[in-house]
Formats: sequence, C-alpha cells, structure tokens
Amino acid sequence: MVTTAHTEPTEVDGATERLWAAAASVTDPELPMLTLADLGILREVRVEADGTAAVWITPTYSGCPAMAEMRVDVDRAARAAGFDRVEVRTALSPAWTTDWITDEGRRKLTEHGISAPGEAPRRPAGPVPLTLAPTRTVPRCPLCGAADTEELSRFGATSCKSLHRCRACLEPFEHVKEI
Repeated sequence: MVTTAHTEPTEVDGATERLWAAAASVTDPELPMLTLADLGILREVRVEADGTAAVWITPTYSGCPAMAEMRVDVDRAARAAGFDRVEVRTALSPAWTTDWITDEGRRKLTEHGISAPGEAPRRPAGPVPLTLAPTRTVPRCPLCGAADTEELSRFGATSCKSLHRCRACLEPFEHVKEI
C-alpha cells in the first residue's frame, strides 16, 4: 500500500493503522514541534506477509543528518506499537519538497515562532538548471505578522533554516527555507 505525502493509508487494517499511527507520531529531531507526518516525510507503511513492519521516509535533503535519529525513533515507535521486526526504508523519489509540510505543520511552526516556508520553486521536468544567484524570500514575521523583515544569516541552527529579524517588532526568528 502506497501513501502520498499528507495522507494516511487508504487500505487500512488494524496492524497497518497501528503502524501508521506509531510512525506518524515520531517527531523531527531538529523541529520537535513537528511529527514526521506534519513534515510530510512519512511516505508509506506496510505490514508485510512475514509480519515485518516496513516504513518509508524521505529525507528533507540529501545528507540530512537527522535521518539516522528519525530511523531509530521510527523503529522504537513501531516496536512499542507491538511490531517485532521493523525496517525503516528510504524513499528518494520523488524528492521531498517543503510543499509537503501539512497545514497543521505550518501552523505549529508559526506557533513556535518559526516562519513556515512559502511555495517551493517550480522547475520544469528534466535537468535542474544551475543558477548561481541565491534565491531569497522575504518571510513574514511569525510573531507580529509584519512583512518588513531582513535576513541576518542564510543559515540558522540547521542548514534548512535561515535567521531573520523583523524590522517592526525587532525580534529575531528562523525561517524554513523553500526547497
């Protein structure tokens, strides 16, 4: 049974539903207010004929260091849900995009003072064109809602976030970059 980002399994039996719920409850180690389901990286769950609980997750970007911790946490959650054999697998295609963050995930980010990403850039099918100029967005302040913000650093606490300051309330905040 294949799921797409943002949706729960459509062919549900008790074990599959239990596995989905366990994997969906795991939080992201870098953004702990978000579950893997909120983030849109939980791709598929399946209880195979031999009883193996298989869970597919997609990295937010190539080489994401949080993937190792996510695997351990998904394994632990599935075992706590009663599965003895667990395999956490990686789905690389299609590549993750910030568009897969759920509305609930975006709400949680803002609630925690982090600016949610805007719409990801659209690219034509085929080779990705190389652009040497950085793409910059001007996010709204998640604290006061002002649009007058400035980027302080292209990299925040993690490489998927940038650091900004609101010119209206003068508060710093992080922004999840559009991918």
